[in-house]
Amino acid sequence: MLLCTAVRQRIINIAKEKNITLHKLALSSGIPYSTLSSFMNGKSNSLTLTTLLHLCEGANMELEDFFKDSLFKEVEAEDVKASLADK
Repeated sequence: MLLCTAVRQRIINIAKEKNITLHKLALSSGIPYSTLSSFMNGKSNSLTLTTLLHLCEGANMELEDFFKDSLFKEVEAEDVKASLADK
């Protein structure tokens, strides 16, 4: 699984666990909804670590807990996958 896909799914799972919408998560995190929406809709494949930290704070969780999930057991970067496809 690509890292960006795992991060998207983790954000969705956290919103479901907290019973909040992505819009509300963005508001409580202090980040523009357009930033989160762009990432979640695949228009952007990256979030800064600072943005991810703010999302975690908005969800009342530690950054390390974000990555303590089986989604991150076997992830790969998109550029690695693309370069392997070229071979």
